[in-house]
Amino acid sequence: MAAPIKTLCCSVLRCCRRSFGTTSTNQAGKKWRTEHGLAPSGTEYGPLTDLPDWSYADGRPAPLLKGQLRRKQEREALARRVVMLSGEVDKGMEAWQQKKEDAKRMEAHQKSLLLKPKGQLLLKKSM
Repeated sequence: MAAPIKTLCCSVLRCCRRSFGTTSTNQAGKKWRTEHGLAPSGTEYGPLTDLPDWSYADGRPAPLLKGQLRRKQEREALARRVVMLSGEVDKGMEAWQQKKEDAKRMEAHQKSLLLKPKGQLLLKKSM
């Protein structure tokens, strides 16, 4: 009795084998969301992930969940990094302006060291 069941199971498995796909899955609406400047997935940010799931009856907010705390910390770290990098860009721009002014000053100084025309050439140049 056990032999026919085993044979039946093996034949069913041979016929119904599934191959694994190597392509990535495409989420529904991903293309539309990215074209409109939204997150590729609907669960990455927004009111469904950022707002609390519940609140107390007297109106107090619920404590944040682990995922909400993690996302909040990630956003704070990103904001700190943006501020730091923005400051570095500002310092770089100031240094570049300073270099530019120093180069102009040096060029003017070098020009002032050149020999000056004298006599008739001075009179012709000034007219």
